[in-house]
Amino acid sequence: KATDKQRTPESEKIYKDEWNQIMEDLHNFPSIVVWVPFNEAWGQFKTKEITEWTMQKDPSRLVNSASGGNFEPVGHIMDLHNYPEPLMPDASIYGAKQIVVLGEFGGLGLPIESHTWQEKNNWGYQSFKSKAELLKRYSELMAAMPGLIKKGMSAAVYTQTTDVEVETNGLMTYDRKEIKISAAELKALHDKLYDPGFARMP
Repeated sequence: KATDKQRTPESEKIYKDEWNQIMEDLHNFPSIVVWVPFNEAWGQFKTKEITEWTMQKDPSRLVNSASGGNFEPVGHIMDLHNYPEPLMPDASIYGAKQIVVLGEFGGLGLPIESHTWQEKNNWGYQSFKSKAELLKRYSELMAAMPGLIKKGMSAAVYTQTTDVEVETNGLMTYDRKEIKISAAELKALHDKLYDPGFARMP
């Protein structure tokens, strides 16, 4: 059973007003396909109420009640975060009425000198010293996907597209000047995931 945070009435009102304004401001952006009221249980409160309100306000989009947060059987998606290995929620428990998703995984770090936000004390969930090492480990993570798809996983989100401040686990550097894994290499790995027969491979 999830444990919701206890907020003051003032705090609840601030959240609800701001969440409503976010949805109002961004409603017409077609790139938004899922609303996520909470992330990793940060400030998560009244999950059922907030999720149901979000679904009613915009029935045209999916709602992920708490990406990687405390689970409540509400909304369209059950979302787990796990680093670095890709795992998934047990579909036999959570997948009967909800889409099962790995909302964050990976976090493989490769700091590249002169392209980091700061020169020292950068990190990733696992750190590497070369692009070749990074590609090898990334390939291993992708190789685990067929087994998860067979078990009912519908989506997975790798962390992350770019380095972000001290986090050097992006596919490109903070300044966007160095690509750590090329588009061609990524395409070769990812194309397999879109093959309908891929998930059925042993």
